[in-house]
Amino acid sequence: MNYHHNHVAAVARHFQIDGEFLHAERYGSGHINDTYCAAFKKAGALFRIIFQRINHHVFRNPVALMENVERVTKHLAAQLTTDPDRGRRTLTLISTRDRQSWFLDPEGNYWRAYLFIANARTYDAPESPAQVFQAARAFGRFQQQLAELPPPRLHDTIPGFHHTPQRFAALEQAIASDVAGRAALAGPEIDFALAHRHMVSTLLDARLPERVTHNDTKLNNVMIDDVTGEGICVIDLDTVMPGLVLYDFGDMVRTATSPTQEDEQDLSRVAMQFPLFEALVRGYLSTAGGFLTAAEKQYLAFSGKLITFEIGIRFLTDFLSGDTYFKVHREGHNLDRCRTQFKLVESIGQQEERMSRLVESL
Repeated sequence: MNYHHNHVAAVARHFQIDGEFLHAERYGSGHINDTYCAAFKKAGALFRIIFQRINHHVFRNPVALMENVERVTKHLAAQLTTDPDRGRRTLTLISTRDRQSWFLDPEGNYWRAYLFIANARTYDAPESPAQVFQAARAFGRFQQQLAELPPPRLHDTIPGFHHTPQRFAALEQAIASDVAGRAALAGPEIDFALAHRHMVSTLLDARLPERVTHNDTKLNNVMIDDVTGEGICVIDLDTVMPGLVLYDFGDMVRTATSPTQEDEQDLSRVAMQFPLFEALVRGYLSTAGGFLTAAEKQYLAFSGKLITFEIGIRFLTDFLSGDTYFKVHREGHNLDRCRTQFKLVESIGQQEERMSRLVESL
């Protein structure tokens, strides 16, 4: 029995789970929270539960975060009452024995529990345009289902998360202070960033409607059915909060249309692949198209360039600051990540007119 097994077993006793705890193992590829899959047995039948320890250093107000998650999952479930597969189409929280959505352990860690979604998995990189279509369709459906979420406004779990002008101001401060003495190593990247200053406030200036958005729309945050290949459930709801739908779509473009890793060092391999973008926009509009405004649709192609640029300047800022935010695994890791993003910004920019024409045709 290891520490994880014993600790999760102790946590599990505080949740409304009717069954004998068997074992628990680390689960998934997430970098923020600690996730475990625990096996239970009841009347000879096995079942699984997902337990997560929330990273309260990243999410400073776990109680507010869990209020968001509870409201969102209940709202989604209420729209699926006639769906025979509803238990697999949204995350389902398990309450604690005192009817909370979270448990605070003696060490000050916040825990939650979800029903395990069987016969589906996530993918870290797209294997086909059809998979990209399904992920985008799932994220569009997620936004559409939450478009009528009743008041009050959701909490901001990370304030200013996609406020690009604030991110750019932080970069300028990092360049000026150069606390790690690295500015000389990033001259071309700094020049690239400063040359694109003009676009950082474009989406904010467009006065687009605030909506409920996911804010971390990577491919691996959609569960794909093992049999049908359908994108059935959007997961990782910690950053669900008020925002612009274009933040979500832009991050889909960033993470789903270039098959290379985020820190790819061979920049000749980094390019926005138009067939993947076409699958993405078709999938997204098939579910989100009905509620988007004309202005939101107008900026779909641009949003990919902006969000990729925003992530690039975040990596550059962290590199100049001495790697204080993102985990690094080699010298210059954040600079490599920045270069990959900026190369993708260039590739999107070269195809942006064609991308816009596709959106208009749909």
